[in-house]
Amino acid sequence: MHVTEHPIRLEQISQERFIQAPIKTVYDYVTQPDRWHEWHPTSLSADTGTRGSLPVGTRFTEIIDLLGIRVAMSYRVQIARCPNEFRTAFTSLAVDGAIHYFLHVQRGGTLFKRVLTYETELQLAALHESMIELSALALDRLKQRLETSGSV
Repeated sequence: MHVTEHPIRLEQISQERFIQAPIKTVYDYVTQPDRWHEWHPTSLSADTGTRGSLPVGTRFTEIIDLLGIRVAMSYRVQIARCPNEFRTAFTSLAVDGAIHYFLHVQRGGTLFKRVLTYETELQLAALHESMIELSALALDRLKQRLETSGSV
């Protein structure tokens, strides 16, 4: 019997949205993982043990819905440069990677870029396409939430 090794591929999803809100407002909101469930469809809950934007070195956990399966994620904040950049690395039984945010003042609002880099041994053909769609939905929801007055 021949066993085929499946190579682990590093995948990246990079998307951005212009958000009509001040850069500090956007940064403060997106760097609170315990609020990710408010705008990201895969986030079920996060426990940071604190309130507000997270500093470098902070560790936290999150439960996500990965194609219908609840997955426990462990994170560590690697970059927290208010209001321009935030990066957190994650690991789990299913997937490892990083979430990196870049924020720039633009036309009286904020250009928000989210880069998700991940690798997994799961052989799910639909995973990458699904994650692209979910990331786009998340950014659309984030934009709507931050541009609707009084919702944050």
